[in-house]
Amino acid sequence: MSSTTPTGSQSTRDLAARRQIVAVLNLATFAALGLALASVLGAGGWTVVDVLMMLCFVMAAPWSVLGFWNAVIGLWLLHGRRDGLAETSPFAYVGEADEPLRATTAVLLTLRNEDPARAFRRLAIVKASLDATGEGAHFSYFVLSDTDRPDVAAAEERNFAAWRAQSDTPHRLHYRRRETNEGYKAGNLRDFCRRWGGDFDFMLPLDADSLMSGESIVKLARIMQAYSRLGILQSLVVGLPARSGFARLFQFGMRQGMRPYTMGSAWWAGDCGPFWGHNALVRIAPFIDHCDLPTLPGKPPLGGAILSHDQVEAALMRRAGYEVRVIPVEGGSWEENPPTVLEFTRRDLRWCQGNMQYGRLIGLPGLRAMSRFQLAWAMLMFLGIPAFTLMFALAAVKPLETADLAPGYPTGTAIAVYLAFLGMYLSPKLAGCVDVLLTPGAAARYGGAGRFMLGVGAELVFSFLLGAVTTLRVSLFMVGLLFGKSVGWNSQERDAHRLSWGSAVRGLWPQTLFGSAVIVMLALHAPLALLLGLPLLAGFPLAIPFAVLTADPRFGAWLAARGVGSIPEDIAPPAEILALGAVAAAEPAREAA
Repeated sequence: MSSTTPTGSQSTRDLAARRQIVAVLNLATFAALGLALASVLGAGGWTVVDVLMMLCFVMAAPWSVLGFWNAVIGLWLLHGRRDGLAETSPFAYVGEADEPLRATTAVLLTLRNEDPARAFRRLAIVKASLDATGEGAHFSYFVLSDTDRPDVAAAEERNFAAWRAQSDTPHRLHYRRRETNEGYKAGNLRDFCRRWGGDFDFMLPLDADSLMSGESIVKLARIMQAYSRLGILQSLVVGLPARSGFARLFQFGMRQGMRPYTMGSAWWAGDCGPFWGHNALVRIAPFIDHCDLPTLPGKPPLGGAILSHDQVEAALMRRAGYEVRVIPVEGGSWEENPPTVLEFTRRDLRWCQGNMQYGRLIGLPGLRAMSRFQLAWAMLMFLGIPAFTLMFALAAVKPLETADLAPGYPTGTAIAVYLAFLGMYLSPKLAGCVDVLLTPGAAARYGGAGRFMLGVGAELVFSFLLGAVTTLRVSLFMVGLLFGKSVGWNSQERDAHRLSWGSAVRGLWPQTLFGSAVIVMLALHAPLALLLGLPLLAGFPLAIPFAVLTADPRFGAWLAARGVGSIPEDIAPPAEILALGAVAAAEPAREAA
């Protein structure tokens, strides 16, 4: 067995030790929480409700526990070590060298019924930014369309023709449209590989909402060029400035929590890292030879083409002897986030169905143990959601069991377990907040410490309300999966727009009904439990007005005018974002800063 990973950049013994440390920390924490909860639930004798609550905890807690330790480890690497990046990504510094590029890269824009004008504008900005680095001759551009709407297809062709006519390198621009979207996005990429893959060393898949700087792409290409056994190199993708209040607050929370969380997970995941399907460089030859996705037996939702293709491709790439890595550093890699609650949950449901298909893939022969864990963990992310939701319903029923009201009931332990679990649930966000405050000059990039902390408070309230909306909707969808309910792969609405009250009621009435029932039960029988649980419960009855308010462009403008939820690109937008024209809503924030 080799003493280093395939690239020779890390010791396999060190990685194994890290994984053992993380496993011990997680198992010990999980066991401590479980024993404490068992002492509470079993205080008056075990009932059916107690057993169900314990089972829900077993399903729901692991994700929060690992998130806590990822955040802690990431914060330690960022502020407790001299060079944390060298410990997670020892290859990353190659990207800073002046080594000229020799490898060729195909930049791929995948489309399906998207707004052609905005998609082509983004790709043109990427090309201009790459050309400005002086390395543009090593890149070609492919628009890979799966569009099946004739009007959108015609608009794509017009936009491509106009772009090519204006370009001084039209031979590097290509457009192809498939008649069907067989295999979804993975099938789209596979078709490119069959036709043109042999002409390039790497490919860079971009979604319709992706944007990357030429400098960041060249760095990725230099690293891939230097390490021939690096199969996938994922950049850290952050949100673009948003006019939607929903997207603005969501990506603010993701932004501050992503750095320590991803740094911590990269420390132990190492060569079996994540692949998010876009804004990442992929080595084409092993991708063609080893990453062809199987078609699952049976019909959707769990059979047929794989919806969540990216992590499966990462597992297959690692099986072939190539590393899959993420660089946990912000810089030059962006995407847009859904502008409304309903768009956000629609995307979540597609991911949910795709991740549940992994159950048929974990047993693929030859996969690395860490790759199997990554697939199982992706499933658990969604399996824990209905368990978490059921705990709310059981908590409303629990006070009716009079045995728990007897003298000696461990109320203090119950509160401690709840607060510990809540703290772990919030730990990535809290670690991100601490990271910004401890990093010199970081708060100023968000508009100053005062505005940053105002954004932290607003986003915490937002995340509690959003959590209630999404948990029940995903839970109901997972029940539907058992009865054959399925989603397809369609375009997303990406522009800020108002959400009508009627649409919100049709989409979110179950949350309102469920939450109101739980709150009434707790108010009548366990007011203390209601008081403690209100942060997690309030979002259910408030789901409809929350959805309408956060979708309203006026709410986004109100936040921007006060600098609430500002991200660094709002305050000092890079050239690529200025070219995109996505900063109009950020101008009040910059003026305030």
